[in-house]
Amino acid sequence: MSRIHEALKKAEQERAMSQTSPALPASAASPVLPAAMGKEEDSYPAQESAIPVAEASLAADSPSFASASAPDPDPILSRCAQMQWKPEAKTMLFFNGNDASRGMEEFRTLRSRLYHAREKMALKKILVTSALPKEGKSFTAANLAQVMARQHGRRVLLIDADLRGPRLHTMLGTVAVPGLSDYLRGSHDEFAIMQRGPMENLFFIPSGTQVSAPAELVSSERLKLLMQRLEPLFDWIIVDSPPAVPVADASILAKTCEGVLIVARSNSTPADIARRARQEFSDQVLVGVVLNGINHQADEYSRYYYETYVEETTVAKS
Repeated sequence: MSRIHEALKKAEQERAMSQTSPALPASAASPVLPAAMGKEEDSYPAQESAIPVAEASLAADSPSFASASAPDPDPILSRCAQMQWKPEAKTMLFFNGNDASRGMEEFRTLRSRLYHAREKMALKKILVTSALPKEGKSFTAANLAQVMARQHGRRVLLIDADLRGPRLHTMLGTVAVPGLSDYLRGSHDEFAIMQRGPMENLFFIPSGTQVSAPAELVSSERLKLLMQRLEPLFDWIIVDSPPAVPVADASILAKTCEGVLIVARSNSTPADIARRARQEFSDQVLVGVVLNGINHQADEYSRYYYETYVEETTVAKS
């Protein structure tokens, strides 16, 4: 009986000690998902990019990300390849060191309009397309990404998802492989296909190895997974897609983005073809139209035209 008494006494002492010990902090008891990344710091209105629970669970299963407390993104993005880009001087406006080049102010206006649209809708991933080839969609996507990255503290990812006729790697003066198609086929991870160039906070995923069935590849679940993994790390993701009318890729890619911009060329794009391109996308995702290629004699401030569908949903319906 003495041994039983001693054991009960010892247990009582241990219980009393545990009750007087300081409680663990709540963060130690249960992991907390990151509330937001890429918080806006300047005069433009914006939304914080909170990670939805469903997406956070996918990221938690990924070996590329920590689960409960996401680390600062800078060390993660340092895994990207640092490349010596040689951008085309005529098309890559924000690399030439001249802040007064023709077209730059129009892209700043486009940036401002997108921030205004962001006040009314969730808008981070933007698909840039056109009705037909050679209307300036890649030019628009590349310079839009550049003007977004020029803002202090804004991290921007430019993706060349035009697996049929990729142009962005040529315009930026870099290599196309490895790239998006290599990730979608499962041969590379997201950081192996991502590049960093001379412009701070601008990142690029090229098209990758040429493939024979682009539509089937971009419709795979791996594209959705890629977007879910990368979205928390960037303030904006700009996606260059194939033209909307000839092939189905653009409408497939649009399902992974919140907004779509359609580029039309002045005195070139047939009105009926432009309407067909517009019908590929719902009013909810179609945020605007960019008119490209205005005659040089026209007012330089009207060479690029942007109309916000959030404000006037009747545009392009007539």
